[in-house]
Amino acid sequence: QVQLVESGGGLVQAGGSLRLSCAASGRTFSNYAMGWFRQAPGKEHEFVASISWTAGNTLYVDSVKGRFTISRDNAKNTVYLQMNSLKPEDTAVYRCAVRPLGTSPYNIKRYDYWGQGTQVTVSS
Repeated sequence: QVQLVESGGGLVQAGGSLRLSCAASGRTFSNYAMGWFRQAPGKEHEFVASISWTAGNTLYVDSVKGRFTISRDNAKNTVYLQMNSLKPEDTAVYRCAVRPLGTSPYNIKRYDYWGQGTQVTVSS
């Protein structure tokens, strides 16, 4: 049974940093990619970033490029999202998810497993 457990969220002032973690278990992820999505109150899920488990290829939504960095530690089966220069508009519940390689990273329906989410709140 695949489990994804996020941690690292919290309250931070604008301009601050947080690092989210997503610990994965339950299967081998070599043919999968991990993604981070976020959902602000009253809004749809938004793709944030993705990384392929083996090759480490990354993708970002334009609004976080240069501020967020996605990475993974294969030995720990953990994916990270380092978030710097945070803005109030980054406030949301952040969730990690797993999808098979070769599927669209932007399509939420391609992700098979999801974590429960972690709240990130950025105050102005």
